[in-house]
This record gives sequence, structure tokens and C-alpha cells, in this order.
Amino acid sequence: QVQLVESGGGLVQPGGSLRLSCAASGFTFSSSWMYWVRQAPGKGLEWVSIINGDGSTRYYADSVKGRFTISRDNAKNTLYLRMNSLKSEDTAVYFCAKGDVQGPRGQGSQVTVSS
Repeated sequence: QVQLVESGGGLVQPGGSLRLSCAASGFTFSSSWMYWVRQAPGKGLEWVSIINGDGSTRYYADSVKGRFTISRDNAKNTLYLRMNSLKSEDTAVYFCAKGDVQGPRGQGSQVTVSS
């Protein structure tokens, strides 16, 4: 069965950086589109970034474009999200998801941006 485990979140000051990781198992990771999505307090699920199986195609939400970078290591079955220039509005629980915004996802990793 699909298993996704996010890590790397935490408390960071505005302008800081974090890198999230997502360890995947139970499916053919290298052929799967993967998403990062987030959910801020009191809000719905928002897609952040998408990457195709070989990493050659990437999309970003306007709110994070130029600050976040999605990548993957298919040899390690791991998805990453590098987040720079973090803002308070980036505070959310971040999930990796398989194949769709509403696809199978992990338990999430809390990112809090605050001074």
C-alpha cells in the first residue's frame, strides 16, 4: 500500500529556509507525479508544487513561485521541497501526495513561520 512520510518541518523566522522531505514506498515512485500540498489553519487544502516522474516538469503555485523548489531522488524514493524566503502566510501543515491534490498523502509536517 502507498506510504508517504513527511519530515523536515519546524519553526523558522520570516525570511528563513527549510527543506521538507517525503519518503515514499508501496508504489512505483519513479513513474508517479507527486504533489506538495498544504493546509493553513482554518483553510482548505492548497496545492503548492507538482513534479513529474523523471523531474523534468515542475509547476508552482503563484504564491510560492521563485521561493520554493520541488525535486526528487528516484534512487532514494524521496521527494523534496526546498523553501526559501519564508513568509508568515506559508505557515501550514505540508503534505506530499501521490498523483493528485486529493491523492494518498502522509501525516504531514508542520511549518510555522514566526518571529
